[in-house]
Amino acid sequence: MLKRLEIAGFKSFARKTVLDFSSAATAIVGPNGSGKSNVAEAFRFALGEQSMKSMRGKRSEDLIFAGSHMAPRANRASVVIVFDNTPQKVGASSHENPSRPFAKLDFDEVAIERAVFRDGTSEYSINGSKARLRDIQELLASANIGETGHHIISQGEADRILIAHPRERRSMLEDALGLKIFEFKKQEAQRKLEKTEENVKQVEALRREIAPHIRFLSKQVERLERADSLRNELQVAYQVYFATQETFLSQEKERIEEEKARAAERLALAEAELEVFEKRTTHDTEGIKRAEAVRQAERELDRVTNERSQHSREIGKVEGALDAAKKRSIQIAREPYVKVSRDDFFALKEEIDSQTTLGEDAEPSSMRAALLSVRHAISVFFERFAAPSDAYLAEEEHVVYVFENQLTELSLRDVELSKNVEHARASLARAREAVFAYEETGREERHRVLAVAEAKAHEEAALMRCDEQLHELTFQQEAFMRERNEALALVGVAALSYIKIETLSEDTKKQQDERMRAIDRLKIRVEEAGGSGEDVRSEYKDAVEREAFLAKELEDLSQSAIRLHELIKELDEELTKTFSEGLFKVNSSFEEFFGLMFGGGSAKLVLEDILETEEEHEDDETNYSETPASRSQKNKKPGIEISVALPKKRVQSLMQLSGGERALTSIALIFAMSQVNPPPFLILDETDAALDEANSRRYGDMIENLAKKSQLIVISHNRETMSRAGILYGVTMGADGISKLLSVKFEEAVIVAK
Repeated sequence: MLKRLEIAGFKSFARKTVLDFSSAATAIVGPNGSGKSNVAEAFRFALGEQSMKSMRGKRSEDLIFAGSHMAPRANRASVVIVFDNTPQKVGASSHENPSRPFAKLDFDEVAIERAVFRDGTSEYSINGSKARLRDIQELLASANIGETGHHIISQGEADRILIAHPRERRSMLEDALGLKIFEFKKQEAQRKLEKTEENVKQVEALRREIAPHIRFLSKQVERLERADSLRNELQVAYQVYFATQETFLSQEKERIEEEKARAAERLALAEAELEVFEKRTTHDTEGIKRAEAVRQAERELDRVTNERSQHSREIGKVEGALDAAKKRSIQIAREPYVKVSRDDFFALKEEIDSQTTLGEDAEPSSMRAALLSVRHAISVFFERFAAPSDAYLAEEEHVVYVFENQLTELSLRDVELSKNVEHARASLARAREAVFAYEETGREERHRVLAVAEAKAHEEAALMRCDEQLHELTFQQEAFMRERNEALALVGVAALSYIKIETLSEDTKKQQDERMRAIDRLKIRVEEAGGSGEDVRSEYKDAVEREAFLAKELEDLSQSAIRLHELIKELDEELTKTFSEGLFKVNSSFEEFFGLMFGGGSAKLVLEDILETEEEHEDDETNYSETPASRSQKNKKPGIEISVALPKKRVQSLMQLSGGERALTSIALIFAMSQVNPPPFLILDETDAALDEANSRRYGDMIENLAKKSQLIVISHNRETMSRAGILYGVTMGADGISKLLSVKFEEAVIVAK
């Protein structure tokens, strides 16, 4: 799995140096001070070691080549470890993993690099891409390369596992058992759980904050819904009214126009027949005299008829003004001010236009009468709309009263004019009768002429009635259009979406009047209820959707918290189970290796007892990436104690062991841990320095067996140890203070080592 190590500018390796690890066991030899132990420290450095003490330095700058009298100092130190990440084939040696060691990375080679600069900054990268220290740690943990450094035993640290605190020793054992990846997952789950619980509190706070606002908006929406109900009711009433009124107006106009056309046709026939008769009597003096009387009577009838028609239009205008004044008085009752509608302005303009229509030869009296009419119309307009705002309602009521009185007077005058018309018709009839009486002869013809004259008078009256009805219909049509515009403003285009009625009942006019009164009442209630309130509805909808989103988010967060609790529980169970099984296996191997090293005796790892009053252990290498919860739970775990029993010697504690015995015990424990869950590689830096010749052979045998499961990099002076290596690298240092790598034969390596 380990392919090569590339060192540049790190400590004494000023120039780029490459060590190839193509053998199961590689030995690095060299004289004291040549820098061979810097190779082990280079491994520590690249794998993310944060303790400067473990790399024999005080500052990060101490790791960079400091220069010499023959070579300048370096500004950067870097170490690259290259791993083989190709899937292993069936039948590979036992120390090779049968799958990709770094399954997360789809590369055949994985290069982990760390560089340090003189300003104290560090950079990490994986295959040339920048990475975080945590990314490096998680990647290595997935390949059973932990951060406690149990797989790198540097010079003077062979018994580090013996003197370590029980909890630190437990951490080293967990690393050796490959549990660190579970710890990473657990820490990540705990961080997510803490974040989730914080998010739950925030979401609950937001829901508490938005609840009163939703209740307030809900009441506002209920009020608007009541207004909508009234508006819908008004819409339906409008639709029925408009559908009926449009059909009524259309049919009435068609009926009147047809009646007028028939009357005009009959009148034309009568006039043509009378014209023939008049031609025959042109030279008859008495006949002419009597015919002139007829014409005078006809002119008088035309005059009074036109006068009554003009009077009828005046009545129509007053009725329209009265209707508008009534509506304004209703509106003013609800509004603090008066609006002058466009229709009123147009009515004033039409009134002035009609009163000032005079010919070029108009008499002064006619012009004076026209000016007086204009003055009167303008005075009435200003009396209606120029009153002070605080008395406007009373003024409008007065205007209604005035118009009602004026309408009464006009109605009385209309009766008088109607009598004049009837009198003129009667005079015309008498004149014609005189003509007919004068003519003794041709009684049949005169009778016919009389009948035709009467028919002519009847058709003329019919035409006048049709004109009056059309004029009235025009006012109704204008009122209908005004009502449509008002409906459009109140309830929108829906009020105009109706289907015309084909058949009307006989009492349609009465029904329409009742519908109009009902519509007026509904309009007042709708206007009192207020506008559509779309902004309130939109705000309420947004608030409800926000609350629903928060509720859903809270549910998701709760489910996530439950899943995280379950995951943490599963990881704890897996950690406990794996640790217990691993501890049993390590103890079996530890017993075996210990007996092999000492020729008997026993040794085992035992869990310490935790006292409630025991102070929590803290060292300089606290992992600040852990959450408070994970550190607290970690401190509750019992540490690992080492119990040994030497043959023919009674010891009470590890401190009573001699230096050689401590070295053999630590070696036995390290090898036992490596046997249970073999790391990809194991670095031993002069761990055999205190061994005699017999123990060196045992040590060599153990190395040879261990190399079948893990790659070994052994830094040693021991001939027996070197003899078990497949590759030997010699490290020397010249006068320039730079470590160099040499390839030497085994015999030469032994000489250099001495």
